[in-house]
Amino acid sequence: MLLVLCVDLDDDLGRKTGHPTPVVGRDAVEAAAVDLATADPEDSDVNVLFQGIHEYDALRADPDVEEAVTVAAVTGTQSGDVKANRAIGEEIDRVLAGLSTGENVSTIVITDGAQDESVLPIVRSRVPIDSVRRVVVRQAQDLESIYYTMKQVLADPETRGTILVPLGILLLIYPFLTIASLFEVPGAVVLGIISALLGLYTLFRGLGLEDAVDETADRIRDVLYEGRVTLITYVAAAALLIVGGFRGIALLETVRTSVSDPTPPIVLAALVHGAVQWFAAAGVTSSLGQVTDEYLADRFKWRYLNAPFYVVAIAIVLYVVSGFFLPSGIGGVQSFSLTGLAVGLTVGTLLGVFSTLAFAIAESRFPTAAETETEADAEAT
Repeated sequence: MLLVLCVDLDDDLGRKTGHPTPVVGRDAVEAAAVDLATADPEDSDVNVLFQGIHEYDALRADPDVEEAVTVAAVTGTQSGDVKANRAIGEEIDRVLAGLSTGENVSTIVITDGAQDESVLPIVRSRVPIDSVRRVVVRQAQDLESIYYTMKQVLADPETRGTILVPLGILLLIYPFLTIASLFEVPGAVVLGIISALLGLYTLFRGLGLEDAVDETADRIRDVLYEGRVTLITYVAAAALLIVGGFRGIALLETVRTSVSDPTPPIVLAALVHGAVQWFAAAGVTSSLGQVTDEYLADRFKWRYLNAPFYVVAIAIVLYVVSGFFLPSGIGGVQSFSLTGLAVGLTVGTLLGVFSTLAFAIAESRFPTAAETETEADAEAT
């Protein structure tokens, strides 16, 4: 048996005429087509129904077609593609169940455009498809297909951002130039800014950096909402790093005025000597903030307290080593002899070792909740 299947994805037939669906049989489909044409003469589904009747009559009159032919109209829903496709599938099942024949059934699908053709996989999963006939008014050839393609493109967030954002920036060139002329701003400046925006956007899209930016923004928002101490300590640490950088440069300029033609080791020592205290303060501040957040979140472990001691130990080592290479008598420089260098290295090393031992002992004798859970997981494994 050959089934001529008229597809109305958005249920114009049911909504506008009140006809129960599916509609099976030539007379029933013709009556439904007339009712729909009467209710809305501009509806393209009218053409689908009449085309289905035309195909039915042509197949019945064709002497080469020996199998039985029937025509039916099925409809979906207006609520969306997924629900509409499922409704189409259910109505096709009802049509096939009502065909009292032992023959194999194949179908000719009649649609009015690309949108209705999205149901083809649903139809194919139930009955073989011999052909698909798209009915479009001649004066509007492929118009619905273009509209549907544009609609799908604009509905996709990724495609929408890729196409519309650069287009929007380009369309803003003329109003930006007009506004700039009112404030006597050269047009080249405006074009340069717009070109820079387009270039940055292209780089972000090309390198895939938008995901990293979104992830960073989400992390910052979470930190703000959760009230983490690290937010404050990181800001303070950043300020200390900036001050330390300026202090290192300032000490380097002081050394250059006192030492003619300083060697690279002296230049490096001056930068480190002037900045290391500030950098150490930044490290201690940020690590204490992190330790505080871990404690408030019940994830605290004794070993976390090693971080500020390690920072101080490294700062002591760098301070005495840089002071050893710098000459004495320069303002802001604490010069160290060989003995002072040895003492400083020993103090820094012992500080790191003792802090590690102390907190390792604390972990074994006074385990925290996070450490207890870690041990339990290890035993279970």
